[in-house]
Amino acid sequence: MSFAEKLLFVPPPIEVGGRRIKRYHVTRDPAGIEPAVEKAAYEILPMLLPVPDGTPAAAFVVLHRGEDDGAYLNAYSWVWDNAVHFAGAAAGQPVLDCPDRDPTHFVRLSKPWIGCVYELQPVVHERDAWVRHVLTPERPDLDAYLADSLGEGTTGGRS
Repeated sequence: MSFAEKLLFVPPPIEVGGRRIKRYHVTRDPAGIEPAVEKAAYEILPMLLPVPDGTPAAAFVVLHRGEDDGAYLNAYSWVWDNAVHFAGAAAGQPVLDCPDRDPTHFVRLSKPWIGCVYELQPVVHERDAWVRHVLTPERPDLDAYLADSLGEGTTGGRS
């Protein structure tokens, strides 16, 4: 099996369900993720977010378009001040109990998987950004956290 990093795009943050959400897109396609797949993914996103608990209402998502029919949406929400709540959805991937191969037909994941190697680089960055902007300053700065995204490029080779 030959491994090669994928492309990482960083669209602007959005607000969903009262949470401000940073976004990362992963694909091999230099044109980015197809608009229909992106639209379908963000339509299921509200179902993946936890109930607010007093933690600054922020999250980050990784939308990954596979090279086959698969598409994956990982939602990582900050809860309990310093913990990450995970919920995911997938489309077009029978191994993940998707009912068909349609990359716009997202269903909530039933497996406890938190992401593949292409999807995990943003998690490392987001941990450090949360500590830097929310946990260590005298006053949490959610705007600074939202402005601090991993740069576009590839999904790895950043250490």
